[in-house]
Amino acid sequence: MNTDNAISIITLGQVEYLRTWAAMQAYTAARGLKTEQNNDQTSPRPLQNGRNQLWICEHSAIYTQGLAGKVEHVLNPGGIPVVQTDRGGQVTFHGPGQVVAYPLIDLKAAGYYVKEYVYRVEEAVIRALAHFGVTGHRVRGAPGIYVRLDDPFSHARLNAGRPSPQPSPARGRGSSDLSSPARGRGSSDLSSPARGRGSLDLSSPASGRGSSDLSSPASGRGSSDLSSPASGRGSLDLSSPASGRGSLDLSSPASGMGSEFPPLPLAGEGRGEGSALADFSGLGKIAALGIKVSRHCTYHGVALNVAMDLEPFSRINPCGYTGLQTVDLRTIGVNVGWQEAADVFSQKLVSYLAP
Repeated sequence: MNTDNAISIITLGQVEYLRTWAAMQAYTAARGLKTEQNNDQTSPRPLQNGRNQLWICEHSAIYTQGLAGKVEHVLNPGGIPVVQTDRGGQVTFHGPGQVVAYPLIDLKAAGYYVKEYVYRVEEAVIRALAHFGVTGHRVRGAPGIYVRLDDPFSHARLNAGRPSPQPSPARGRGSSDLSSPARGRGSSDLSSPARGRGSLDLSSPASGRGSSDLSSPASGRGSSDLSSPASGRGSLDLSSPASGRGSLDLSSPASGMGSEFPPLPLAGEGRGEGSALADFSGLGKIAALGIKVSRHCTYHGVALNVAMDLEPFSRINPCGYTGLQTVDLRTIGVNVGWQEAADVFSQKLVSYLAP
């Protein structure tokens, strides 16, 4: 086993979103480049001691938006902060009772590309759901994982010929067409090199420029201050060379690593022709995906709904789709604790993201 590509699981507990985002940026920037003197010139060289990590956490209530977001998709945030991020994708909600996983993976060292990375993350969600007897499905043109509302435990495949609905009127240039060239600033064609500033837009736009108070404590089952050792099974030292000292150049090019390869099969679906416009009839979304790739390295990640207050999802158009229903394990009849779900999910991610 190549220990350089091993993935360390770090369980942070409940942490503030903005501090966690800043820590991901710093870790990614530090592992991507270091400088040293070479013939009286400073030249960038790869950082050799930045290991792959998987951060597992949850956040207090917050809405986050992707790069190409539109404010129309945030209907009534009320007192919940809205934060514009540098990830791809649309608006989503994070809150207690949701397992948020942030894989910090060097794709170049791992030997696979952005498209396969997304597939592997989604497959880990599907396998984690299967552990609890739930069948997860992919929907063409709408990254993330969905379940049947009438029978979440059915193993029947989705009909490959499902008709495609009209997109939300607010949907715009950040949408993702997984089978055609990318369009717009925030979108990405997953079969070709990543473009733009390193983001991968996995759905459609959202906007909003709100922010959170970094000094406010996270609420819920306990909080972790990312400036001190993190709680849980692991710890995150932001003063270490690999995590605290870098800066993130958001103007640097993405590193999706290039070349095309044959499309991967869609688990839970037939193999017929699909449409980039998704059909959500009879489905609820249980996991959302939004990532960024910088210098071959991933951050941001995936959120699995376990036992949440789902009401805040009704105040947005999740992923830019009007009326898209969001569910969690509890609402579909699976009563499992956050820690158990986090343990299962993290192990599936480690297994499926391994080179």
